[in-house]
Amino acid sequence: MPPAKKRPRAYDHLRTRTAVLAQFAHVRDAVAVLTPDQLARPTRLGDWTVRELVAHVAMGLSSVSRSVDLPEPPGPKPQVTLLEWPAAPAAHAARIAEDVEDLAAARPDLTTLFEEAEAGFADAVPAAGTGERLLATRIGSMRLTDYLVTRTVELIVHTDDLNEALGLEIPYDRQALAACTRLLADALADRAPGGSVEVRVPPFAVVQCIGGPKHTRGTPPNVVETGPLTWIRLATGRTEWARALEDAEVSASGERADLAALLPLLG
Repeated sequence: MPPAKKRPRAYDHLRTRTAVLAQFAHVRDAVAVLTPDQLARPTRLGDWTVRELVAHVAMGLSSVSRSVDLPEPPGPKPQVTLLEWPAAPAAHAARIAEDVEDLAAARPDLTTLFEEAEAGFADAVPAAGTGERLLATRIGSMRLTDYLVTRTVELIVHTDDLNEALGLEIPYDRQALAACTRLLADALADRAPGGSVEVRVPPFAVVQCIGGPKHTRGTPPNVVETGPLTWIRLATGRTEWARALEDAEVSASGERADLAALLPLLG
């Protein structure tokens, strides 16, 4: 019998909304002072320049208000759960890239673009909401709060991309970083259910994964431990497992503590 999958983690709607706005504000403030030379620099995202990357950040937030404005799709269950989301965007990558490139070309005034995205989000997602309504998203219907959690992933990951491209130190909102880290850790446990390996990403996440002898007490025989940003880079393909081990950015003890075949998680 295969290992049973755990119930998805619950996220607080208000805290997640606040985290999204806080991280977006960090990026907005950084973008407001970028020079034309900085906007033209390459990124680690294929052919995208910094201008296209920041347009993608704005588009990611605006997708919330666009989805809220659409009629609620039939329920009661979403087509895409939170733990299914990391793998889902890969099928739409080409269309997303086209939309980003079109937006970057059509909206050279990035300050106004970010202001509109932020205002639209704040209006569309009231702080007093429950987050239970379904949204029609590009990849299928999702619960509102779940979709907001995915925005923390987009924002944290692309903040890191901007910092890498420009040598900046755009801050990471703690709650946004926590939500991003936890979702990607839970996605690993969902992809490879089991209890033979414990993955620790202090201070935000601890999950058990991979089938085999289950650890019940004491120090588990197979442990992987790393920091939040290294974990996020591993989970999204920004860093390779072997390189992270070589650079001592991740520690792995035990013969089963090898996550290479399971990464990256984000499509």
